[in-house]
Amino acid sequence: MHKAERLFQIVTLLRGRRLAITAKNLSETLEVSERTIYRDIQALILSGVPIEAEAGIGYLLPNHFELPPLMFSIDELMALMLGSKMVQAWSDKTLAKSATRAIEKIEAIIPEHLQQNHPMPFLVPDFHINKNHSAYSATIRQAIQAFNILEISYIDAKNNASKRLIEPLSLVYWGGTWTIIAFCLLRKDYREFRIDRIQTLQTTLQHFTTSETKNITHYIAQVSTSQ
Repeated sequence: MHKAERLFQIVTLLRGRRLAITAKNLSETLEVSERTIYRDIQALILSGVPIEAEAGIGYLLPNHFELPPLMFSIDELMALMLGSKMVQAWSDKTLAKSATRAIEKIEAIIPEHLQQNHPMPFLVPDFHINKNHSAYSATIRQAIQAFNILEISYIDAKNNASKRLIEPLSLVYWGGTWTIIAFCLLRKDYREFRIDRIQTLQTTLQHFTTSETKNITHYIAQVSTSQ
């Protein structure tokens, strides 16, 4: 975690607390040493954050303290919150944790009166997320980023089983189902593989490259012209 993010997290943890929090608790939460926390607290105080420190008790922020709001409209903030909540509910655990931190940061900079007057009107349930998604999503995402070929065992809509080597290009969420858009080495063409139909998945040591006629933009163009 970078220092700037850690300082923000410290302020977020202190905001709205009725009881003081110790340097030890902060260090355990942020996974750094107590010495680092002492330095960070001092840096925040020097920058104008009114942190109250009491020896043997801990640190506290006044209830009236608010972070400067970002230059976003209410609708823009709701768009950010909605997107983060979708990632939180529908993605893998790693991205879900990142989305949770993003939501905490957004909420931390929204003044209290705005939070009260403009409650989040959206509910994003995770009822339809298949267990395979949690198991495979992070691996697929890493393979896309690293251009690794994946080996999968797959059962199609007609209950036919097959093994495929695929070049994953993108993960798409369509109507309650996560799907891999990939170039299938068996069929020598683009194919779509629903994650909930994948039986096994393994990252190979083989890498692939994209080209003008083999990439996600080209796939989308093909789909658009065929409709």
